[in-house]
Amino acid sequence: MLFYLAFATPILLATAWLYTAHITRVSFPKFRNKRICLLIAHPDDEAMFFSPALLALTDGRLGNHVKILCLSTGNADNLGQTRKQELLSSAVILGLRSPDDVFVLDSPLFPDSMTSFWDPTEVAKVLSSAFASSGSSQNPQKVIASKPNSSNEPPLATIDILLTFDSGGVSNHPNHISLYRGARVWLTTLMANKLGWECPVELYTLSTTNIVRKYISFLDAPVTMLLGALQAARENKSRRSKSGKIPQRILVVSDLAQWRKGQNAMTRGHQSQMRWFRWGWIGVGRYMVVNDLKRENIT
Repeated sequence: MLFYLAFATPILLATAWLYTAHITRVSFPKFRNKRICLLIAHPDDEAMFFSPALLALTDGRLGNHVKILCLSTGNADNLGQTRKQELLSSAVILGLRSPDDVFVLDSPLFPDSMTSFWDPTEVAKVLSSAFASSGSSQNPQKVIASKPNSSNEPPLATIDILLTFDSGGVSNHPNHISLYRGARVWLTTLMANKLGWECPVELYTLSTTNIVRKYISFLDAPVTMLLGALQAARENKSRRSKSGKIPQRILVVSDLAQWRKGQNAMTRGHQSQMRWFRWGWIGVGRYMVVNDLKRENIT
């Protein structure tokens, strides 16, 4: 009996994972025909934390145009230029149309540090420069302050969706948390004195989980789907805006092929970073398989 149980359990768990991946792919809300920017702090964040979302969002059938904006080269070990090139390779593996859709800053304002928080206002200035309006520079290297908004003109942006870390930063990394704070500052500034207008950019953040769920890989997929369903019930279904239904959560679960592609983005794309603990991460980290994206309300 124990033999059969030991034999059947892995099969049942794998089946639950792949079934969850199928259900989320065919039945859950998704973005279509959107201009999407993934905002990250370091090269390899896109693969270690957001690979399921990138692989889903870059599906050609959805018509999305995805870009990556990285605010540092990850130069803590003097490998900044190497890591920048590695990010370009990883992005293509994860489905971006071209390396030209990846922008990497190298600024003393954003040091790669486990102890330093970045100024949210400076993060917001970069976002304003890159995406705020057709009149602003589209080159993120030119950091300019936002111009005052006029209440009788609609807020403008060159992206529809901004995706980044949440307030917990997944690993409580101060650089990750700074992106969340800066994104909120930018969108709040963009909507200043804009009563009656809707924000042109929806902010979605990657949900931070507890340490147990963080390291149970695909086993967290059914758990996340169940918790998401319960959360939706508590919220009495999704809220609506004047432009239509806006999903409050987006759940993405990679199947086996996508999981392997996410791993390849690390092992082939970020070879300089493949130390022993990152091998463990790509093997058992749930963010290599599951991305739970939550819409942030900007007021």
